[in-house]
Amino acid sequence: MNIRKASTEDLSRIAEIYVFNNRINFFPIFKDERFSFGELQVISLVDNYFKKEEIIKNIYVFDSGIIKGFIQINETELCKLYVDISFQNEGIGNELIEYAVKELFADHLWALEKNIRAISFYQKHGFHLTGERKLEEDTTEYLIKLER
Repeated sequence: MNIRKASTEDLSRIAEIYVFNNRINFFPIFKDERFSFGELQVISLVDNYFKKEEIIKNIYVFDSGIIKGFIQINETELCKLYVDISFQNEGIGNELIEYAVKELFADHLWALEKNIRAISFYQKHGFHLTGERKLEEDTTEYLIKLER
């Protein structure tokens, strides 16, 4: 298995994957140029977010010599699952979600309602829609809850 707990040396690569996935997947939905291309930067993300001890201890990376993806979990909630866009459709997301479920006991998550691709992916891995929704913080977009 190529999945291991993240270390501080991994932070810039994790942030890079996060930033570029967010720009590709969420900018078309939110259309917030100031956030996507201003606030959302690799260096500031590492400094302000991923260096927080409570966050880094909950991140696991898919590392095959190059970090190709990561998951973040909080207790049993899968908070993030991202695969570098250059390595998508290679089964890395499948390995990450299976690891989250089997090894970390992930049993629920929230997904952006308009992120149909992600919702379909989670459903293929045994998650189902609960009907529960909530507004994404500081936006007019909804998150929907999925459980196993």
